[in-house]
Amino acid sequence: MVKRLLKEVKEYKLASILTPVCMILEVIFETLIPFLMASIIDDGINKSDMGHVVMIGGLMLLVAVMSLLTGIGGGAFGARASTGFAKNLREAMYKNIQTFSFKNIDKFSTAGLVTRLTTDVSNVQNAYQMVLRMAMRAPFSMICALVMAFYINSRIASIYLVAVLILAVILVFIIKRATATFRQAFPKYDELNESVQENVSAIRVVKAFVREDEEIKKFKTASQNIYDIFKKAEYNIIINGPIMMATVYTCIILISWIGAKMIVSDSLTTGELASLLAYCMNILMSLMMLSLVFVMITMSSASIERIAEVLNENADIVNPDDPVMEVKDGSIEFKDVVFSYNDNGQEPVLKDIDITINSGETIGIMGGTGSSKTSLVNLISRLYDVNAGYVKVGGIDVRNYDLEVLRNSVSVVLQNNVLFSGTIYDNLRWGNKDATDEQCKEACRLACADDFIENFPDGYNTMITQGGTNVSGGQKQRLCIARALLKNPKVLILDDSTSAVDTATDARIRKAFREYLPETTKLIISQRVSSVMDADRIIVMEEGRLAGFGTHDELLADNEIYRDIYETQTNGGGDFDQPN
Repeated sequence: MVKRLLKEVKEYKLASILTPVCMILEVIFETLIPFLMASIIDDGINKSDMGHVVMIGGLMLLVAVMSLLTGIGGGAFGARASTGFAKNLREAMYKNIQTFSFKNIDKFSTAGLVTRLTTDVSNVQNAYQMVLRMAMRAPFSMICALVMAFYINSRIASIYLVAVLILAVILVFIIKRATATFRQAFPKYDELNESVQENVSAIRVVKAFVREDEEIKKFKTASQNIYDIFKKAEYNIIINGPIMMATVYTCIILISWIGAKMIVSDSLTTGELASLLAYCMNILMSLMMLSLVFVMITMSSASIERIAEVLNENADIVNPDDPVMEVKDGSIEFKDVVFSYNDNGQEPVLKDIDITINSGETIGIMGGTGSSKTSLVNLISRLYDVNAGYVKVGGIDVRNYDLEVLRNSVSVVLQNNVLFSGTIYDNLRWGNKDATDEQCKEACRLACADDFIENFPDGYNTMITQGGTNVSGGQKQRLCIARALLKNPKVLILDDSTSAVDTATDARIRKAFREYLPETTKLIISQRVSSVMDADRIIVMEEGRLAGFGTHDELLADNEIYRDIYETQTNGGGDFDQPN
């Protein structure tokens, strides 16, 4: 898991190596300062030798400057390595997410992916910098200080050793308790982000139903959950500080007491005692820094696992070894198709589907909510793979095509129409990045979007806000249809994508399709009989099965479901789901 993440260090390997090197050099220089200070006291000040004081003092200054420079270098290299590592992690996660099929995406919530790309990566970035700097500096500083302390006086240095062992045992106990608590926190971040995302994206609905207070309560609950978990974790960790400081002061008192007695008995010099006290602080401060490293690693361990889940997730829909690079035509065939969204034995959402559609046909698709109309068309562009049977486009199994080639030949206007921030031209060119202005305008004319666009002051250069909130539902649907048409698809799928358009405009769009896209196979999912009754043939879906397939007249004659729908709607009823 950690090994997988470290692959993303890449071009920042040198900075990652130089950081601990600089920290080690800083420790070496720092360790020499108390030793030189002892020499100044014992051999300079006590012996009134100013020459020695000046010489060793100058050497101390040089060592201090070198310690400062290497410390600055360690900080600079560490910042570069950690921020670069975080950048690469985000890029690797985002790139892998782009390869996910819908089935892969279904495993992660949108809010969860956002948390992984932001909060979790920031935690790992901080931990990585801490490891490069403090995880190298602290133990090396402690070892150097212990060696120098034993070199000066092994009896007093034994006090440090006992303190280190005691603190190490306490630290392990604290970290073990805190780790379990921190692991509970990050899923709660997902809930918090989900609350924010839902509220912001649906702010008009929230205000229309006067649900501000309820949304605030929901956010406060999610925020309080995170607060409670971190408070519990901090309670476990906070005891680390007082224990550390108590140990430091105890060691100082013992060293001062024993050292003073040894000075009186001439078995220890004043300079040596000063050095031992300095090394005492070095050792115990290093241990405290090391404890902070463990705390940071503990906090980031859950984040590491969550990031690794995304990086290690393999797309379950990939290109075959020798993919077909051309879709011949828009013919479609479903043969013995069975499909389920997961493999845990759940009842299939599509069962025993057998359909043959000729290239250029206009096919209507009707069915109640949950009848798997969208699931059916999702298989055509291989957004999901079938569990049994096969789906062919252009006479070839969709699993044999290059994914990009197939999806560029099958244009889908989904139920949830999405526009992106940018001009209308920018949004249209999602369908074809090389489309000319005239091609964009022609697509909008076919989608009946040209009239409202030309009424905007800036026309096709009008800025669309994120999510398309500054255009109506019907305008958004027509822009999405125009965007799909720019792909010049062999198959065009409209998944209830004219539901917000009035019936007259809907009829104009269908007429334009018949006249200007005769060779394109058109699949129109709709709740309106009027939207599909003039189609070449109509598919009727019920509970994931094919309940009927034929022309409008044929279905009226021999399909009870379709006849009921028609009579309900033509006699003043509502949509498909409205009962008689």
